[in-house]
Order: sequence, then structure tokens, then C-alpha cells
Amino acid sequence: MATVHFIQQGKGGVGKSMIASILYQVLRLLGKQVAAFDTDPVNATLAGFKEFEVACLDILKNGDIDPRQFDALIDAIMEQGPETHVIVDNGASSFLALNSYIKENNIIDILEEGGHSVFFHSVITGGQAIGDTVLGLRSMALGFPATPIVVWLNPYFGEIVMDGRPFEEFKVYQEFGGQFHAIITIPQGNKATIGKDLETLFAKRQSFETAINSGQSIVVRSRLQRYRNELVEAVSNAAIA
Repeated sequence: MATVHFIQQGKGGVGKSMIASILYQVLRLLGKQVAAFDTDPVNATLAGFKEFEVACLDILKNGDIDPRQFDALIDAIMEQGPETHVIVDNGASSFLALNSYIKENNIIDILEEGGHSVFFHSVITGGQAIGDTVLGLRSMALGFPATPIVVWLNPYFGEIVMDGRPFEEFKVYQEFGGQFHAIITIPQGNKATIGKDLETLFAKRQSFETAINSGQSIVVRSRLQRYRNELVEAVSNAAIA
């Protein structure tokens, strides 16, 4: 049946929706059927990509998160056909609410009994937020010990290093490494060239396909195509598709 990808991280502004958009595009490039849902009550970034087919789920009621609104999400997931990949981009502000809902309602069991596979995706970012993102990952691993987690390393804000140690030597990896289905490092390059290209791409909420086939500089298009190919390789190696 379907493969469900919950994109979860309690720290905002670390590239979570960027990862959701990358996953959406790569899965489509790999020939997969993709259904996407944006449950972020503050910044519905994934839904902002007008080229993508994304259902925006309003989980707010009178200004507060209403967990019952997640019922509609699960119903929609259960209706997905075989071989479909479902991406759920959840906001940092609803991180705890969705986690609590999934646990209290045995959602993983419901999905798996329906024949679906489930992955959680979490992001670790470099720079000042590295500690907070590690805590978010640890929370996921503790809360869902039987569900595989795909860890995305985002070095855009700095190296993924703590006390001089790489991620594979972090305490969270030593404790929960057995739960980590795959580790995907987001490719980096020269910030003055491909870095600026990507900033423009995501600021416009534009797909790689559109940018590569646009009228902009052939050099920019070539850089974006090479970068996209690196992403396809990284996701393919993660064995989630």
C-alpha cells in the first residue's frame, strides 16, 4: 500500500519544509505517485509551491490547535492507493500536538494494519540550532521506538558538529542509531553560486524542473540540474522509495 512520510521537527526555521519539497520532487522524478499534506498552522510553506499538488489542512479552531482535525488527515492517508508516497509537512508549532495525537490514537498501528509503511523524517541543522534539533530528534526516537526515522543533515547554517564530533558520534546517534533507517546529507556547494541559486529557487517556491527549463543563465540551470541529480542519488540511496 502507501508509504507515509511524516516530516517532524520541533525547531522552526531549520529547513523542514525545504526537505518536504525536495522529497516531493525526487519521488516524482523517480516515477512515484505522490500525495502531500501541509498541516503547518503558521507557515504553510509546502502548500506555497503552486506547481505541487498539496492539500492544506486547517488544524486551528478559535486560534488553538484542534487535534480532531488530524482525523481528516488520517482518513485521507488511509484512502491512498498502492505504491503512493504520502508526505505530511507538519509545522514546528504543531510538533507536540501531532506527536501526542499519533501516540494517543495508535495511529502508527492503524496505518500499518491498513497495509501502509510509515517513516518519520527529522532534520539536524548546523549552527546555533543544532542542540534544539538534536532534542527534537531525540523526542521522536523516544516517542516512537518502533518506527524508522530518516535523519536529514542540513549543514547550511554550519557544520553538523558538536564538541568536535560528527553526527555519527553524537550521543543521540549512539543511543538511537538502530532506529535511524537512513541519514541523508543535503548537498552543499559554493554559497555565492549554487547557494544563491537555491535561495532564489525556494524564495520563489519554484520547482527544480521549472528553474532548469527557464530562460535564466545556462550556467545557473546547469548548476541546478547537477544539484538535483545529487539529491536524487541521496534519496535513492536512503532506500525509502
